[in-house]
Amino acid sequence: MSEKQNDKLAVLIDADNAQASIVAELLEEISKFGIASIKRAYGDWTTTNLKSWKEHLHSHAIQPIQQFSYTTGKNSTDSSLIIDAMDILHENHLDGFCIVSSDSDFTRLATRIREAGLVVYGFGEEKTPEAFTSACDKFIFTENLRKRENIKKTSAEELKLKSILIKAINATSYDDGWASLSSVVLYISKNSPSFDTRSYGYSKYGKLVKSLTYLEIDERSKNDGSSIVHIYVRKK
Repeated sequence: MSEKQNDKLAVLIDADNAQASIVAELLEEISKFGIASIKRAYGDWTTTNLKSWKEHLHSHAIQPIQQFSYTTGKNSTDSSLIIDAMDILHENHLDGFCIVSSDSDFTRLATRIREAGLVVYGFGEEKTPEAFTSACDKFIFTENLRKRENIKKTSAEELKLKSILIKAINATSYDDGWASLSSVVLYISKNSPSFDTRSYGYSKYGKLVKSLTYLEIDERSKNDGSSIVHIYVRKK
């Protein structure tokens, strides 16, 4: 197991803005980044709105944090989660946070945690405002946590994909225009936190770039007898 996978993480779930049905997939995804040392879900558990969460809280050992809705139209859950996050930040020896919500109200929280030197992973639906997704080190759309078939993207989304890839290739390529895919991936992860190949129907970057007609692919093997192949890409 890599050092990164041993990172201790606090998983804070805004139950008002997250689906109980994806909890298993959510925690499986989080396990790629580290160990969920703290697991808490925030909401008004006296209401019927969150009844679907009950079985998932028990089966995944998630601690429910009660927050009454004192005023109609005001989200007390957000405030409770933010206050807890700051307490955890100052009292625990953690490596990062996982904030599960599609609410942009957590943008400043994500920024503050990163300012303290900890990593922030965000999880939310594709409708999540860009301000929040950009404030995280990595943002995963929960739609990608389940198998998606026959994904069709609009021309605007395809153009955005092309723009992200070409920009990354230009930034990391050698004089001959070739860039290692690993360098491209690293550049994208730093500059586009919500980018995910699964949004385009591919589990890996290699499969995605091979499907794009505007890119050339060169698979290179080292002269050391190993079977490892390195992928290089450049614009056609």
